[in-house]
Amino acid sequence: MKDITRIAAASIGIGLLVLALKAGAWWMTGSVALLSDALESIINVAAAVAAFVAIAYSRRPPDANHPYGHHKAEYFSSVLEGVLIVIAALAIFREAWGAWLTPRMVDAPWQGLAVNGLATLINGAWCSVLLRHGRKKRSPALVADGKHLMADVFSSVGVFAGVSVAALTGWTFLDPLLAALVGINILWSGWGLVRESVGGLMDQAPPPGEVERIREIISENADGAIEAHDLRTRHAGRNTFVDFHLVVPGAMSVDAAHAICDRIEAAIREEFGLCTITIHVEPEDKAKQTGIVVL
Repeated sequence: MKDITRIAAASIGIGLLVLALKAGAWWMTGSVALLSDALESIINVAAAVAAFVAIAYSRRPPDANHPYGHHKAEYFSSVLEGVLIVIAALAIFREAWGAWLTPRMVDAPWQGLAVNGLATLINGAWCSVLLRHGRKKRSPALVADGKHLMADVFSSVGVFAGVSVAALTGWTFLDPLLAALVGINILWSGWGLVRESVGGLMDQAPPPGEVERIREIISENADGAIEAHDLRTRHAGRNTFVDFHLVVPGAMSVDAAHAICDRIEAAIREEFGLCTITIHVEPEDKAKQTGIVVL
């Protein structure tokens, strides 16, 4: 968990560095396309701050008001990031429209593109770090931050290519056109972030492959039971909630049934890490014959 917090804190520093480079590229050139890239970096910094705060808050242990913990706080960070992206896109569209009405040649394009290219390389390397650690640690805030940076990288590559063509050909209309395309791209990115975050807040089930793996683990580790049924799962940040009914022989002792539950819980946690597991033990007359078959 400390690793996640350190990465989130480092994102703020990386974001500020990239913002300074992109702002410098815009200042050198006056390009509205490069300005749009710099505006997106402002959102990156704000999103990194929000992710850091959300991750720090999600570390709080369960309390009387939040008995299941604070893991969902990370989803709010992702929703906020999506809203900020929409605001940035509107600002970009405004600048693009003004440049379309009064086109002008870009100043010192190659120097500005070199600075912007360096910022893009930094962003690309850092987004891979965020995505790798975010998926490994199952942190929605880090994954959202990484996906946003990836969209930023794609935008920057497009801007680099377009401004280069505009500088070579003198086609001034390319500059505002590219800015508008950047705005559309980050709007699409923001919609994806909000959709995924709302799914987490609405207790969306894990991917089908993950649910199937949980079923397999239950089947492989429930020796002594008869079946399991009514499996339900959901994610809440890094935590996976699993609950189901376990049918055991009516004559089985409480100790024996409890040992089966312990074995299943340990196997699920070994595979998926942080989990909250609830198992309702039932006698054999409650078997549905349609649940998870015990191997």
